[in-house]
Amino acid sequence: MRFELFVASRYLRAKRRQAVVGVITIISIIGVTAGVASLIIALAINNGFRQDLQDRLLGSTAHVNLQSMDSSGISNWHDLLARLEKQPHVVAAAPAIYEQVLASRGSRASGVILKGVIPEYENRVSELLKTIRFGSAEKLAPHTCASTDDLCHNEIPPIILGKDVATTLGAAVGSVVRVISPQGELTPFGPVPSFVSFKVAGIFDSGFYDYDNTWAFIRLGDAQRLFSLGDVISVIDFKIDDIYKAPDVGTELEKAAGKGFVASNWMDQNKALFRALRMERVVTFITIGLIVMVAALNILISLIMMVMEKTRDIAVLMSMGARKRQVRRIFVLQGMLIGVIGTVVGLLLGYGVAFAGAKYHLITLSAEVYSIDYVPFAPRLTDGLSVATVALLISFVATLYPSWSATRVVPAEALRYE
Repeated sequence: MRFELFVASRYLRAKRRQAVVGVITIISIIGVTAGVASLIIALAINNGFRQDLQDRLLGSTAHVNLQSMDSSGISNWHDLLARLEKQPHVVAAAPAIYEQVLASRGSRASGVILKGVIPEYENRVSELLKTIRFGSAEKLAPHTCASTDDLCHNEIPPIILGKDVATTLGAAVGSVVRVISPQGELTPFGPVPSFVSFKVAGIFDSGFYDYDNTWAFIRLGDAQRLFSLGDVISVIDFKIDDIYKAPDVGTELEKAAGKGFVASNWMDQNKALFRALRMERVVTFITIGLIVMVAALNILISLIMMVMEKTRDIAVLMSMGARKRQVRRIFVLQGMLIGVIGTVVGLLLGYGVAFAGAKYHLITLSAEVYSIDYVPFAPRLTDGLSVATVALLISFVATLYPSWSATRVVPAEALRYE
C-alpha cells in the first residue's frame, strides 16, 4: 500500500478527539449513498416507463402509416400493398380502416376508435389481436357475402372490444352492441347516422389503457360496408426491421407510393410523450444530484476539521521529509475513500431495489392515469457508470481546498508548543 493511502485509511478509521468529525464523516458516507441510490432508482423508473411505453406502443401500433391525402381513401390498395411490401426495411404491411364511432349497449355508450382489419395481415404489424383474453379473433377472418351493398343476411358480424370498452358497455363475449357511425347516409331528409349491430367475439387486454379503453376491431369488409366505402381503405400500416429508421423509411414509402400520399411514424405520433420523458430524466438527475452535492459539502467540512485536528501530525510528517504533494494526496485520498464507500454502497442498494422492483412489480399505479398498472424498473449499467463518475468527481472537488490548506501547515509553528 502506498504511504499516502495507508495514512489516509488510518485517519479514516482512527478514533477522533472531536466526536463531531466522526459524525460528519458518517453523515457524508450516508449522504453519498442516499444520493447514488436515489439516482439509480429514479433513472431505472424513468427508463422503465420509457421502455414499457415504447414496447407497448410498438406492439400495439404500426411503425409507419401511409395515408392518402385524398379524403376518399386508398382505392388501389391491393397493388400498392404488394408493391410497397417489397421496399427495403419493410417486414410486413397491412390494410386498415380507422373511424371514430359510438358504441352502445342498452343505456350505456362509449366513443370508440373502430379499426377494420384482415387478421392475417394485422397480426404481422400489431400485437393487439394476440392479447385477446376472452373469445378469439377467428371470426374476424374474411368471408364471402352474397350482397356487396349490405351486411351479410341473417348474420350478426363480429367485433373485438378492448377490456375497458367492454366494461363500460357491460358487454361480454356473445353480447350484442350497436355501432353508430356519425358519417351516416344521405337521404331525401338529409344525412342520417348509420348503425349496425355487432356480436362480441372477443375481448383484448393489452395492458395499455389508451387502447383498452377506446379501441375495437371488426372485419375489413364489414367496415367498408358500414362506412359505405366500397373496396377502399384509409391507411396501410407497416412494420419495419429498425424502429429508429422509421422517418427515413416513411420518406421512401411516400416516394414509392407516388404523389398524393403522406407517411407518419411512431416517433412523430408520440414525440411529445418521449420528449417529456427525456426532460424528466434530466430534471431528475439534477434534482437528486443535489443530495450528492450536500454530501460533498459534508466531506469538505469533515476534511477541514480533520486538517485542524491533525495539524501536529502533518507537521511531524513534513519534518520527517514528507513532501507537500504527499500531504495533499493523503487528504484527497481520504475524501475519495468516503466517496468510494458511499458510491459502492449506493450502487448496491439502488440496483438491489431496482431489480426487485422490476421482478416483483412492488409499486402499483392507476392505469387510467398512467396507462400502465405498475411502476416499471429498467436499471441500466450505463446509468450506474454515469452516476458513479459524477459522485466521485464531486467528492474529488470537495477535497481540493482541505488538501491545499493541509500543505500550508508550517512545521515550526505547529510544533512550537509541543
